[in-house]
Amino acid sequence: MPEIMVLGYPLSMLFLYFCFYACAGWCMETVYCSILEKRFVPRGFLHGPLCPIYGVGVLLMILFFSPLKHNLVIFYLVSTVVMSAWEYFVGWFLEVTTHMKYWDYSMYRFNLKGRICLWVCLVWGLLSYVCIFWIHPPVAALFAQIPLLVRQIAAIVLALAVLADAVFTIRELALMTKVLDTLQSLSGELQLQVSLGKMELSDRIGQAKGLVTDKLQDAKEAMATLLPESVTDAGSKLKSRYNDLVASAERYSRRLRNVYHPNSPRLDEHIRRDISEQADKLAQARRDARAAKRAKRN
Repeated sequence: MPEIMVLGYPLSMLFLYFCFYACAGWCMETVYCSILEKRFVPRGFLHGPLCPIYGVGVLLMILFFSPLKHNLVIFYLVSTVVMSAWEYFVGWFLEVTTHMKYWDYSMYRFNLKGRICLWVCLVWGLLSYVCIFWIHPPVAALFAQIPLLVRQIAAIVLALAVLADAVFTIRELALMTKVLDTLQSLSGELQLQVSLGKMELSDRIGQAKGLVTDKLQDAKEAMATLLPESVTDAGSKLKSRYNDLVASAERYSRRLRNVYHPNSPRLDEHIRRDISEQADKLAQARRDARAAKRAKRN
């Protein structure tokens, strides 16, 4: 089977490099975050053990930084700028499309919207040097020993697996984004219904106060039952639909919220709070169900 070449590298070999370094990046982040949070945190945008940002990042190093190895100053500057721009783009893209903030450098000085910061940018240059000069040469030598046919079959199988994972993940994120957008719109409509109800009640109370000042408290209690049925019914239906959407948002975003931080400026604070409360309620319900089963067995 003829090989497709990309800048002097076989395409199948580049894809195997991508999978290897994406998996290595996943392992590194998972170990680091699991130690910090004292629980197992399987990092990664996909369901599988891959962090594509590392795979693509190393491919950029191999294809574009390797020719600069003869001049370390230019190599370091170019790798720092390119890798920082790549990290910023990926962070921006994922935040816009998924409402999730996958990393946040806001606590560090000299950061740009929390997506990149100075010390991480400088580290990218060092990592590029370590990868190109120390890590990749033995990896390339090892992969070069793989027979051509085996390499091509492995690349095809892995490509199909990654594609299926990506399609499933994108579908999950699309559903979550749709629910969150609808939830945002419905929240505003629900607040409008509540405001209309309060305005109507205030008008009725004002009229009652002018007629019967000595029975103002009784009038307030009576007027509370005189809201227009249309407003009450509409508010009740909206609240019911809102609760259903909160449950759906919790379900669709459960995996990503467990791995990353849901911190989107497009969502109101009370919506994020409702989703977190819904997740806590479902978790408690599952714990109660397990406890009931254990008690029944005993």
